[in-house]
Amino acid sequence: MEREIAAAAGRLALDDAGSGPALIGLHGLTATHRYVLMGSRALERGGLRVVLYDARGHGASAPPADGEYSYAALAEDLAAVLDTLEIDRAVLVGASMGAHTAVRLALDKPERVDGLVLVTPAYDPARFESAFARWDALSQGLRDGGIDGFLAAYDFASVPEAWRETVKTVIGQRLALHAHPNAVADALARVPRSRPFDSFTELAAITAPTLVVASRDEADPDHPLATAHRYAAAVPGAALVVEDPGKAPIAWQGGQLSRAVAGLVERALAP
Repeated sequence: MEREIAAAAGRLALDDAGSGPALIGLHGLTATHRYVLMGSRALERGGLRVVLYDARGHGASAPPADGEYSYAALAEDLAAVLDTLEIDRAVLVGASMGAHTAVRLALDKPERVDGLVLVTPAYDPARFESAFARWDALSQGLRDGGIDGFLAAYDFASVPEAWRETVKTVIGQRLALHAHPNAVADALARVPRSRPFDSFTELAAITAPTLVVASRDEADPDHPLATAHRYAAAVPGAALVVEDPGKAPIAWQGGQLSRAVAGLVERALAP
């Protein structure tokens, strides 16, 4: 069911389907709720209530009046989704920006989190400032030239030729889904300047069962495999999965990702 809810930033658009234990999906920067499970409905058919929402300023969700895109604010929105839908606890499935937001909530409100699936996390405290110039260029490209401007600013040379056209197509498709492209440009400049946590050692406090879904650098250099390994090593008991060499990343395949998530859910909700 497509609906909107009120949050501190404004209206958040979401898809709420199925019944049973709750799973909340959080997408990455410049994406929308459609790019968490990639259209798969396997989890709700398997007996879960699946809530996927557009982050502030993304998709059909309203831009924040104060222009705030910190991870603290994104985690507040996530808590608002839980509160408004009267969900006490949920499994959180977050991709990239969504993964970092889920981690922030798991650290702040562990009692709300049954389990974590961190899909291609990219934030590394040691490399915090290394990509600011790139994000700023993408932000300005989108603001000045729309989708074409964003694509012109994107460094496709870093993407292997075998995946380049696929990546270009997907970027264009997901950027076309935003009702407020200038808000996405704001997010591009501001989200990377926020720290979801200060050190990997903080992740030792996470008690929820955790799965890290990594991708190999050949297909997805923006989400380094080594960084995913750091998350899996830092969270107690966390497991890690990654696609076989030469295959498309699990994060790009809704069915395969859903099967991995279902395994984590079974572990997280076991008596």
